[in-house]
Amino acid sequence: MVAVDARSDLAAGLTREGHDVLGVVAASALALVAADGVLGIAAEDLLGTLAEADAVVLEVGRDSLTAGVVALCDRAGTRILPVCASPADERLAAAFGLEKPMAMDVEPWHLADTLAAPPVAASEAPIAAARPEPRVIAVWGPAGAPGRSTIAIELAVELARGGRHVGLVDADTHAPSIAISLGLADEGPGFAAACRQSEFGTLDVGELTRISTLLGRSGVHVLTGVNRPSRWPELSESRVAAALAVCREWADYTVVDIAASLERDEEIMSDLEGPRRNAATLATLRSADLVVAVAGADPVGVSRFLRAHSELRATIGATPVVVIANRLRPGALGIDARGQVRRTLERFGGIEGVWFVPQDPRSADAALLSARSIAEVAPKSPLTLALRRFVGEAVVGVPAVARGRGMRRRSAA
Repeated sequence: MVAVDARSDLAAGLTREGHDVLGVVAASALALVAADGVLGIAAEDLLGTLAEADAVVLEVGRDSLTAGVVALCDRAGTRILPVCASPADERLAAAFGLEKPMAMDVEPWHLADTLAAPPVAASEAPIAAARPEPRVIAVWGPAGAPGRSTIAIELAVELARGGRHVGLVDADTHAPSIAISLGLADEGPGFAAACRQSEFGTLDVGELTRISTLLGRSGVHVLTGVNRPSRWPELSESRVAAALAVCREWADYTVVDIAASLERDEEIMSDLEGPRRNAATLATLRSADLVVAVAGADPVGVSRFLRAHSELRATIGATPVVVIANRLRPGALGIDARGQVRRTLERFGGIEGVWFVPQDPRSADAALLSARSIAEVAPKSPLTLALRRFVGEAVVGVPAVARGRGMRRRSAA
C-alpha cells in the first residue's frame, strides 16, 4: 500500500519490481481516518486494504504521521516505511519510533529492496537519530528581577554552540525585554504573530524562520515579545501551546523567557472563558520539557524563590526543574555564600541540586551597552563560563528522566 502526495510514480515502480500494490491514497488519508472515528464506506475500504497489506509506504508530514496512524498500523500488523522530504520529517519519523526513513527521491528499486529486507530501527539510522532532550526549556523566576531574561539569552547562545539551531522566545506578558536587551526591533511580528497563525493552523517551520530574527552569527533565531504589555491577550493559552508545538520541529532547542506570576486570579473571579494575563506563562510551563528556575543569590531573592517554588511545582507536576542561583556575590551573604544558599534551599525547599552563576556587572553592563549577549562581549566572563558548564553537564545530551533524578543527588560546586 502506498500513501503519498509528491511521488505518485512509486506505485508503478513497485509494481515493476514485483510487489503487489493494494492501494494508493493521499498521504493524509490514514490520519483523517484515525482522527475522524466515524467509519464510512471509503474509510472501511481503506482499513480493509491496510489490514491486508504487509507494509505501507507513508510520506511523512505533520498532517500524515500521527499517533493515530501508528496505532492503526500496529493493530493491523502493517509495517510503516517512512519517506521523508526534509530533516524535520526525518526527526518526526524518529520521534514515533519508525524505521530508517527513505529520501523523497528514492528510486523504486531501492524502495523495493528495503521492503524485502528486515526493518532497520530509527535508532540505528544516523540521519534519523532523535535530537537530544529537552526540546522546550522554560526560564522562570519569582518576582523581583532575579535575572530571568539574562539567563535565557545566555542559555540560548551557549546551546547554539556546535551548530545547533536554537530558538529564543520572549513570552513574558508583563515586562518583555529580550528585544531591548539585544537591540532588536520590537515592531516586527515576533512571537505574537506565531501565536496568531497557530490558531488558524498556518504556522509551520518555514514561517517561524521568516518571522524570527537571527541573532548575529550565533545560530539563535529570536521571536521577540509584544512591544506593549497591553497586547497580552494575543498570547492565549491555546495559541502559546500550539506555537511551541511547532517550535519543537523548528529548532533543536527552544528557550522561552516567561513572566514570574503563576496566579490564576481570573479563574477565581469568573467562571467565564476569557483572556488570562498569565496564560502564556502557564502554557509554557506545561509545554516545557525542562524548567530552569532562577533565584537571586541573596537573602531577599532566596526568600522570594522559596515562597514561589511550591506553586511552581504544583503547576508543572513531574517536569524536571533545575535551579540556578544567579548573581552570587560574597558581599550579600558573607562567608561561604554558596554553602548558605545551598543549605537554605535544601532545608526549606527540599532542593538538593543548585547551580551557581556569579555576578559580573562589568561584563553585563558592556553587553547592555552594545546590545549583545555577554558571551559575545566577554567570552571569558565567569558568568559565561558558569553557564557553559551548566549547559554541558545539565542540558545537552542528558535524557530528561536521568537528568531529573541525577541532579537531586548532587550539588554543583
